Amino acid sequence: MLIQCTKKLLDVIERKPVAYEEKNLLFSWHANLITLNRKKTVVLVNDKNRYVVVLYGLKAKDFKRFDEIILNAIRMTLLDECIDEEIVEEYVRQSGEILYGKTKNSSYVGKMNAACNVVYLYEDLLLDNTIYQTFVSKKTSRYWVGKQEEGYISPSKEMFKDLEAFAGRPIFKCRAVELKVTLEMENHNIWRRLIVPLNSTFTQFHKVLQAAFGWLDYHLHEFFVYGDERWDILHIDINYFINHPAYNKAGYKPVVNLVSDEEAFDYPRKDGIERKLEKGIRLSEYIPKYKRLQYVYDFGDDWRHYIEVERVIEDYDKNYAICVDGEGNAPPEDVGGEYGYEKFLEIISDKNNPEYEDMLIWGKYQGYRDFDIEDVNKNIKFAYDSFLL
Repeated sequence: MLIQCTKKLLDVIERKPVAYEEKNLLFSWHANLITLNRKKTVVLVNDKNRYVVVLYGLKAKDFKRFDEIILNAIRMTLLDECIDEEIVEEYVRQSGEILYGKTKNSSYVGKMNAACNVVYLYEDLLLDNTIYQTFVSKKTSRYWVGKQEEGYISPSKEMFKDLEAFAGRPIFKCRAVELKVTLEMENHNIWRRLIVPLNSTFTQFHKVLQAAFGWLDYHLHEFFVYGDERWDILHIDINYFINHPAYNKAGYKPVVNLVSDEEAFDYPRKDGIERKLEKGIRLSEYIPKYKRLQYVYDFGDDWRHYIEVERVIEDYDKNYAICVDGEGNAPPEDVGGEYGYEKFLEIISDKNNPEYEDMLIWGKYQGYRDFDIEDVNKNIKFAYDSFLL
């Protein structure tokens, strides 16, 4: 594997560049050293497809074992893309010895600098607890870039095509979970059955749920993960918890509350439930050990979604979530909770109502539409492809 470094990076890793031309560009990368949040960051860009791998918060000791770290970074990022582990390990094996050289020419340097500029955009998404920034790597690699002879390309899609040609077979294989998600309403049966890769973060899962129910992500959200303990067994006044966000109809006690906004910590919990920021936390940290969750969206309208783990899939052949079944139209945004939704349905069911036309237009603007599984899956796939997650 050839790593073509800027002079600044070569000086830091204390390597003398060799004169070497990698014949297979899939094993050739350009690398730059930049500073983000006052921390040393290395950005690797594949010469064949412009796929990006990001290393963050590197210390002097890390540069001493840079060969190992580069291979681990590439390995972990591809595994996080749900690439079959056998294919990833074969790519690493065929990479051979790592050689370091100077940057090739101004064209490659320009492409590398463009990738670095995209990484700057996602500075706030970098995690402090690891040097391997797989999430930002994947997000940067989904940023469309110009290629003279082809117009615009997606580096992630190009990498997938190159790996499929390299392996000679389909490349995706990962653990996933099948979930039934039910919007808790008194008078309506609204649910979706989803398959989601277990390496998805809760933030990604939130985006999947938004697409599945037609929400527009206007508001804050949170998750509760439930264990097997019940509130009533603990002799807690269940009447208090019926209107409590952590309560679910089955009466199970949460083991953790995952929040989407740091301001939530300004309001300490009084029920002893651990609270964490969801950033960077993966489904696999809690599922399938725990099989019940709740997703609360819009603390004003208070939409509560009960989530039940139905099965684990060991060899899921996609790197994105899908909806496999469902029923019912989800309410539009800002309709005013269950009561407001009933009034909304009453108006749009009566063509003689003076508010009928305006309410139809408003509902469409607020995301209200008939449940269509094809549209749902298009929206989920679009979110993954454009990586709005």
